[in-house]
Amino acid sequence: MSTPEHVDVLIVGAGLSGIGAACQLKTAHPDRSIALLEAREGSGGTWDLFRYPGIRSDSDMFTFGYKWRPWPSETALADGALILDYLRTVAEEHGVDKLIRYRYRVTAASWDSATSRWTVTIDHDGAPLTMTAGFLWGATGYYDYEQGHAPAFPGRETFEEAGGQVVHPQFWPDDLDYAGKDVVVIGSGATAVTLVPSMAPTAGKVTMLQRTPTYILPQPGKDPLAVALRRLPTKISYPIVRGSNIAKLVANYQLAQRLPAVSKRLVRRFTERQLPEGMSYDEHFQPPYNVWDQRLCVVPNSDLFRALRSGQADVVTDTIETFTEKGIRLTSGRELEADIIVSATGLKLKLFGGIDVTVDGEPFEPSETMTYKGLMVSGIPNFVFTIGYTNASWTLKADLVGDYVVRLLAHMDERGLTSVVPVKDPTVGERPFMDLASGYVQRALDGLPKQGDRAPWALKQNYYVDVRSIRRGRIDDGVLQFT
Repeated sequence: MSTPEHVDVLIVGAGLSGIGAACQLKTAHPDRSIALLEAREGSGGTWDLFRYPGIRSDSDMFTFGYKWRPWPSETALADGALILDYLRTVAEEHGVDKLIRYRYRVTAASWDSATSRWTVTIDHDGAPLTMTAGFLWGATGYYDYEQGHAPAFPGRETFEEAGGQVVHPQFWPDDLDYAGKDVVVIGSGATAVTLVPSMAPTAGKVTMLQRTPTYILPQPGKDPLAVALRRLPTKISYPIVRGSNIAKLVANYQLAQRLPAVSKRLVRRFTERQLPEGMSYDEHFQPPYNVWDQRLCVVPNSDLFRALRSGQADVVTDTIETFTEKGIRLTSGRELEADIIVSATGLKLKLFGGIDVTVDGEPFEPSETMTYKGLMVSGIPNFVFTIGYTNASWTLKADLVGDYVVRLLAHMDERGLTSVVPVKDPTVGERPFMDLASGYVQRALDGLPKQGDRAPWALKQNYYVDVRSIRRGRIDDGVLQFT
């Protein structure tokens, strides 16, 4: 029997997190062997998976781009194609594209303390493979790529049998023709507010049907500060623009947490002036929760509001009674006619890509563990994961995780250490893994690890706090156990 291939660091996932992780490792630890395993046919993760009209970032690109690789334009909210090109360009520049192995789906990972190694089971085009690694890095994001959240709508079969189409944005058909057709988009999150203005100019009429409004803010398509500083060299302008945007993100979130009524009024002021005459802000744009209890949506150049003002799109706030032959009948009795219904109903969370993890023969039970600094898990040695912020750009946190792993591995090298594991303090109180009221989070909380009520087990959702803790804090802090 042949000996499995061994690498020093095995990264699972070749999206934004995995590519960034590999680039940071190659730069800081060029002598380490690295492999990226990607279950799909191409790199890019989210930005390769989603193909629906208008797919774009919902975070500004100067914080969504890597800290160490400037975003190359003034575009504030970029479309999916630009982001995918950026990621693949960065991978090529660092030679990471040559480390990616496609159609390598990791199904299980088993840690053995006696050898300080992970044994990883892989499905490659239906054939089982095994690799070993000294360090395992989960860069799979936090949602299920195979399934989106799809509620069971009563009457769906009736609608489809009458010739109607039901589409989920996560699996957008390449040949979907919606020209001149009536479209109902169910949902009010980032996907819905992107789809509606993108489809409106081509479709007959697009209606955003929402059960609950979302906070939505207009944002310039180009970053005003980036435009003002365009004559400066990028190495000077990029940190300035990025730093300014980070400060605004943190300040807005802190304002929402500490003065929720003030934050509500500010959002209302910016949004209400964008509405078409006669459209009620309170009915369609005032959520029953505070700002940032769920993720806030931004729309570039007010595109959603322009579509509403043009009459090409509409917003209806109601609940669904049933699908019908002609469309959707609402609880109020109103009927929305539709040729196509888009179920933009959210994501389904999947922790660590659904990998079956065992430690010395014992199965990993997520709900019994606690996350350390939002990047490691109690009781799991030589394992780190990347999950970005829910109140800011994903990449801000991903960069910090990379910085931490680089420092952690250097610390272990200098002392001849082979394993590290966070040891849970039984006196630390438990908190939810994600402090977000969004449905996709609430549906999954019972099966996720906990976070703690104090550092280093608590994640503050504050970039400046995390810079001190993750990028600059002591590695040997008495919580990590080394051997």
